[in-house]
Amino acid sequence: WAAMKAVAQKLGIGTTETLRKWVRRDQVDAGERGDMLTTAERGELAALRKENAQLKRANEVLRTASAFFAAQLDPTRPR
Repeated sequence: WAAMKAVAQKLGIGTTETLRKWVRRDQVDAGERGDMLTTAERGELAALRKENAQLKRANEVLRTASAFFAAQLDPTRPR
């Protein structure tokens, strides 16, 4: 911890914890740690979650439109 504190001070980084997080993130991205998602995996996961939300909204619109048009085409429906 003392080494990280000294390096953080030399680099002018606000806290030692910031430097520790940067080192850990670099280790994950380099494949040295397998317990966390890499930066690329985090980006991909965020993109997939966004796409999933968009698809859910589109499905809801299609479901509503389908019900509307099915009711319009129902011959037993009074006009």
